[in-house]
Amino acid sequence: MAMSDDAILDVQDLRVRFPVFGGVIPRKKAEVRAVDGVSLTLRRGETIGLVGESGCGKTTVGRAIVNILRAMNYRVEVEGRILYHHPEGPVDLAALSRREMRRYRADLQMVFQDPYASLNPRMTVGSIIEEPLRIHTAQTKEERRARVRWLLEKVRLSPDHARRYPHEFSGGQRQRIGIARALATNPKIVIADEPVSALDVSIQAQVINLMQDLQEEFGLSYVFISHDLSVVRHIANRIFVMYLGAIVEAGPADEVYSRPVHPYSRMLLSAVPRPDPEARRARVARLRDDLPSPLKKPSGCAFHTRCPIARADCASHTPPLEPRDGRAVACPYAE
Repeated sequence: MAMSDDAILDVQDLRVRFPVFGGVIPRKKAEVRAVDGVSLTLRRGETIGLVGESGCGKTTVGRAIVNILRAMNYRVEVEGRILYHHPEGPVDLAALSRREMRRYRADLQMVFQDPYASLNPRMTVGSIIEEPLRIHTAQTKEERRARVRWLLEKVRLSPDHARRYPHEFSGGQRQRIGIARALATNPKIVIADEPVSALDVSIQAQVINLMQDLQEEFGLSYVFISHDLSVVRHIANRIFVMYLGAIVEAGPADEVYSRPVHPYSRMLLSAVPRPDPEARRARVARLRDDLPSPLKKPSGCAFHTRCPIARADCASHTPPLEPRDGRAVACPYAE
């Protein structure tokens, strides 16, 4: 992807591999290619949506951007560049150690998928939101507490909730607490990893609208990760469709949603529920079979084992992501 003048983040040919060890004397037996050559650009104030089935590698991309993969698995292999355009100059986050990353940690925050597991049950809500301020700022105790009360109001909770514990809140309220924690350090980029997938539909809309309001107020840039194209269409400016660690289609959100080109995008869209039973019959055939294991990724185009338009050379040739009609598509046979 070409680098934009107003880009705040450039991911260039990102590859993430998790080695698999086995035997009495542990040796590397195989590797999981979780991310296999992903490139994308995030502009200032923009939201990009990263969509795909569970297991396609989208969460790994988000964790690689905030550089927490090595803390989770020290054997992970990360290649490529993740350029954060800091006011002092571009910084390759992928090359930074845990200590070096700390300087930029306040600028990149993450909202996690599970609002029940991502909050420490032993800490009060006030302490949870205040923790990033203690680590990354020199504010006094009173300044931090005032900031916590202000953040709770911004996410439409009461400042009195700071004294309560996470178990006293609903899923939607917990996700708002997670958003408040992410905003504590005035970040420039927020990675939202399936932030509404565990919530009821009515609560999903509230959280999405809240995130849009906060983006407009604070000038945030979002990487919104989800398996639900209809949710991503509502919040994203551009959509990147992932399949088995690679981008197969990218373009403006409305275009990708209303007129998908890649056969995987079309099938993914066909899974979006619609209220009209007649419209359901006219849709593209559903995805067949399960997602192949990243341990045994199909040769050539990874989607050819499930693709309705696959040809003989699809098993031996990996199609590049090429520009087409204002978007990028990784399929030479897609109409």
